[in-house]
Amino acid sequence: GSYCLTCGSDKTLKLWNPHKGTALRTYQGHGYEVLDAAGSFDNSQICSGGADKAVALWDVTTGQVVRKYRGHAGNVNCVQFNEEATVIVSGSIDSTVRCWDCRSRRPDPIQVLDEAKDGISSVKLSAHEILTGSVDGRVRRYDLRTGQLCSDYIGSPITSVCFSKDGQCVLAASLDSTLRLLDKDTGELLGEYTGHRSTTYRLDCVLNEQDTHVGCASEDGHVYFWNLVEGSLALSLPVGQGVVQSLAFHPRLPCLLVATQGQVTLWREDTFQPE
Repeated sequence: GSYCLTCGSDKTLKLWNPHKGTALRTYQGHGYEVLDAAGSFDNSQICSGGADKAVALWDVTTGQVVRKYRGHAGNVNCVQFNEEATVIVSGSIDSTVRCWDCRSRRPDPIQVLDEAKDGISSVKLSAHEILTGSVDGRVRRYDLRTGQLCSDYIGSPITSVCFSKDGQCVLAASLDSTLRLLDKDTGELLGEYTGHRSTTYRLDCVLNEQDTHVGCASEDGHVYFWNLVEGSLALSLPVGQGVVQSLAFHPRLPCLLVATQGQVTLWREDTFQPE
């Protein structure tokens, strides 16, 4: 929670200290716009994916590309490390999720998950699960311990998925301007959250650090937060004029990053103390 990563249409990634607003390093190596980036648990590596169909592994300190993984047939929308940062999981507009071994020199993925019928918009990982959201309207969860696939049909194209911090629930945002909270094991619908606008863009959804509120970006320049249990709107943050593309919550503290139209803003309580 001490650093943040941004990526954009200028083909670069940038590493920041968000609490001071200082840019620490720029990473250049993608041929087209960079659509997603993630850091490893020890802050030593970055993975990214973009419109050049490539997944890149970076060394944070040197700023160099360590490996480039090619195999996707279209834009790479989302990338994530596993817990040990030994595997990168990427999701693409080509309807596949691919798993890449960071330690091997092999050019091909160790696994391809091709169950989706349309583009993959969002990927999240837990210790033993891969969670994916697809434009085909399904949330899929691959349990790597049991080798099982659980699929829940939402109907509207999914823009973002995430696990709750307690690992019991899955939050999914879709293009019918609705957030849905699902029981991870049964698929039961636990809550629906509306009031924001999401009809066109791939927007993020989040849970706060204590699982008490769910949040979502919106196309009306706001970020919305709802009470998880009651479903009532708790907060509407006016961020800017355009679409709010991306948001990320601090892992442990009440602190939020929001990206819109080429700028990132940090929101936090007055009492907030950076660690």
